[in-house]
Amino acid sequence: MGGTEPGTEAEACERVRAASARSERLRIVGGGTKAGLGRPPQDEASLSARGLTGITLYEPAEMVIGARAGTPLAEVEALLATKGQMLPFEPVDYRGVFGTDGEPTIGAVAAINNSGPRRINAGAARDSLIGVRFVNGRGEAIKSGGRVMKNVTGLDLVKLMAGAHGTLGFLTEVTFKVLPANERVSTLVFSGLDDARAIELLAAALGSPFEPTGAAHLPAGRGSGEARTLIRIEGFSDSITYRLGELRRLLKRFGAPETLDGEASAALWRGVRDAAPLVEPRGDALWRISTAPSKGPALTAAIAARREARWFYDWGGGLVWLATPAEGDAGAEAIRAAVRAQGGHATLVRAPDAVRAAVPVFEPLPEPLMRVTAGIKAAHDAAGIFNPGRMYAGV
Repeated sequence: MGGTEPGTEAEACERVRAASARSERLRIVGGGTKAGLGRPPQDEASLSARGLTGITLYEPAEMVIGARAGTPLAEVEALLATKGQMLPFEPVDYRGVFGTDGEPTIGAVAAINNSGPRRINAGAARDSLIGVRFVNGRGEAIKSGGRVMKNVTGLDLVKLMAGAHGTLGFLTEVTFKVLPANERVSTLVFSGLDDARAIELLAAALGSPFEPTGAAHLPAGRGSGEARTLIRIEGFSDSITYRLGELRRLLKRFGAPETLDGEASAALWRGVRDAAPLVEPRGDALWRISTAPSKGPALTAAIAARREARWFYDWGGGLVWLATPAEGDAGAEAIRAAVRAQGGHATLVRAPDAVRAAVPVFEPLPEPLMRVTAGIKAAHDAAGIFNPGRMYAGV
């Protein structure tokens, strides 16, 4: 398989026009850290964003940053840190999940709508994404959005590109709103709760006025001997001291929590963010399941009644990371039956190629939504050259 690494947007346009003319299917590549995400590739060549690097815009006073799509995420975060700022949505680092090397890129963050534990407070990546440049399937450079949030009429291409997994266009530049970094990060750790009781605790914390930015539950055996239920508070130190005290009083019926600060707290949340408790064994399939937080325990119990499974909860119980043996359908039938009963959707994040080719990786769409999806794909990539079949077979 041949590959191209354009150094400019104009070069990318030329490459895409040539591919479109001969219906050559292209795999869109960033840092290569998430190569196992989605259905197996059905391409003939690759088109890489790694040559498109560099910060194109940074206005700390306006809290806006723009960068070419191949710019390493670490470079963006390092620059923001010099001004006491951060990307608010805490993107997951998938290198542990897939066992890959390389550097995650800022374009890939937008392409998969990459969002971690802080999503419950700050929103997803798409909520901070305010501008994109991309090359469509005709080899045309398209700009959408800009430096400020605006009301949108018609098709919002910025939001459309976020989470499209490179199937609608080749991103060349992205612009995000940012937030001030936190002076202090503290975590309350409650021990020994079962899943249902833990989700009750998380709901009480998230329903309070004390603004948790992380709410997770690690059942017994997920990185420690006993179950741990985590509430993260971020901000100014004096505010955190007050809010921690109020949360302890509010949640005293659940026990007396330990408090973690500094690197101990940060390391714990990096593990939650990156699904560290379920990374091993690597032969297991790994799923991300979104559901109503109150439904999480019933959903996992239904899956566990049908097959071996391990899991933990993020987003107050609304996100379930679940590992199960990859044999057969990697648990797809049991998991999607539980999702149908409880509500939500499930994504197969990691499994062997043969499984990902046979099992729908993303939640199957109802026929009307699939027609809309296929229509949007055709409007942006009529020749079907970008990541064909990466999200849905035949699209």
